[in-house]
Amino acid sequence: MTDSRDTGAARPSAVGAADPHPRPGVDGWAPLAGSAQAVVLEILVHGPRPRTQLAERLGLSGPSLTRITKPLLESGLLVERASRAASGSGRPAIPLDLDPDAHHFVGVKLTHDRLFVVVTDQRGEVLSERDERLPAPSPDAVVAQIARVVSRARDQDDRIRALGVTVGGQVVDRAVVRHAPFLGWDDVPLAERVTAAAGLPTWVENDVRALTQAELWFGEGRGLRSFALVTIGAGVGLGLVAAGEVLGGAHSSAGSIGHQRVVVPAAVPSVAPAPTCDLGHHDCAGAFVTVSAVEAAAARALGRSVGYDDLLDLAADGHQEARVVVDAAADVLGQLIAGVLNVLDPEAVLLSGEGVRLATVAAAAVDRAIASSTHQSTPAPRLVVQRFRFDEWARGAAAVAIQMHALGR
Repeated sequence: MTDSRDTGAARPSAVGAADPHPRPGVDGWAPLAGSAQAVVLEILVHGPRPRTQLAERLGLSGPSLTRITKPLLESGLLVERASRAASGSGRPAIPLDLDPDAHHFVGVKLTHDRLFVVVTDQRGEVLSERDERLPAPSPDAVVAQIARVVSRARDQDDRIRALGVTVGGQVVDRAVVRHAPFLGWDDVPLAERVTAAAGLPTWVENDVRALTQAELWFGEGRGLRSFALVTIGAGVGLGLVAAGEVLGGAHSSAGSIGHQRVVVPAAVPSVAPAPTCDLGHHDCAGAFVTVSAVEAAAARALGRSVGYDDLLDLAADGHQEARVVVDAAADVLGQLIAGVLNVLDPEAVLLSGEGVRLATVAAAAVDRAIASSTHQSTPAPRLVVQRFRFDEWARGAAAVAIQMHALGR
């Protein structure tokens, strides 16, 4: 099966000293290729399939599919599920499925001061999780800490095959961290360094794009041809899926909406100094929608420090100043969603991240901003506000490892 994702994913390269993903794979496992890979990928992404459906979808004859799947069944990678009743007088169909425990994966999410880790099966189900402080954000210290975490995980699980790492920032070719402002990194070849230190094939990705991949294969986006994922947290991010593919852009910068200019809501009071983002901009999304921006606005409006969730509680309880702050942030969020609707026209917009509760508490303000920023003929969007746990970021990292492993990269 040909993969045409424009995700900044690493392209196949000749095996040699410069290859950060040595072959054969871990513990003698060799990656799948050709029709065997296509069969496994079809089942991984779309779920159990009877042999007749698999053959039809992949353009294979029955005997060819039998020849391809026999060693996959013998190895335990594929399993036969309970038969489905056939229509008419035909024989019951026996679906082929993946054994989700045949391969496991590690996902690591890096923040400016913590490291979050999950181990998942190959359907992205979290098997274990942990987090620990990141004492030093230097690349050397972080690589060494990741290697220790992976080593502990592999001591307890001999089915771990690959590792995904995500950061907030720009990542090129799923290998090099071009810019990670929360870590203070520029041009760090993280995939190569972690592969060497941890002894596992490693891929690195932008955290929002990785979370989008997890949603596409294993979450709310499964089965959709197009959707957008908007995240609210330490930053504001956007993941895009079109024609069933995660978009990375020509320069791995697709979805960089944190510095998108917005119309400053009229409810925002004129104060000195005016609210700014991390780059000093006064009228971009990052100055209004991130968790820290909302907390700063609350401190200015209420004259005291207020935590993000406490502010949302106040607004929900009818506190006037808190409601003004929350609705102003929601207005900017609605403007961002409207921009996505105008450009991509997705089937759904998923809202996620640790600050996503804003979209629930101020749903009316979000809806008003969307309506005022889109054409009246534009259908009302399907908005899905997700329940979010912080380990979802690490699960997104694991999803990248699952994808690249399945593609034999």
